[in-house]
Amino acid sequence: MQAAIAVYPGSFDPFTNGHLDIVSRSLPFFERIVVGVVWNPSKQPLFSAEERVKMIQEVCQPFGDRVVVESFTGLLVDFVETRGARIVLRGLRAVSDYEYEGQMALTNRHLRPAIETFFLMAREEVSYISSSVVRQVAMLGGDVSKLVPSIVVDRLHQRFS
Repeated sequence: MQAAIAVYPGSFDPFTNGHLDIVSRSLPFFERIVVGVVWNPSKQPLFSAEERVKMIQEVCQPFGDRVVVESFTGLLVDFVETRGARIVLRGLRAVSDYEYEGQMALTNRHLRPAIETFFLMAREEVSYISSSVVRQVAMLGGDVSKLVPSIVVDRLHQRFS
């Protein structure tokens, strides 16, 4: 039985092949995935929330209306509730991710007991990819074409050229 809606939150600055892996592998389990792009005013992102939303929409276009991309501020559990969801979807790359993600899942459960967190391990071939590494490599002129979707490669080239 598929759950109706899962929210996959993150800064996605930029959206990587690891993020895409989590979205595509989760679709058999959920009718719809809402990719929630977090806007944090205390951080200096490479791309604005609007730019990130647009990029992710383009990347996820092949999934049709099963993947919705929106930005949000504030508490994740509030965003999850307003989207009619009960599930937070999180990708894990390594054991080190689990400590932080587990703490966040327990905090969210404390705030909203009805909301559950589902963890999905990244496939081995994308488990080393992080947005911060992609930004660093791209900023220094390195090839990121195997780390991010081609749409994101183009935007990174525009940003750093």
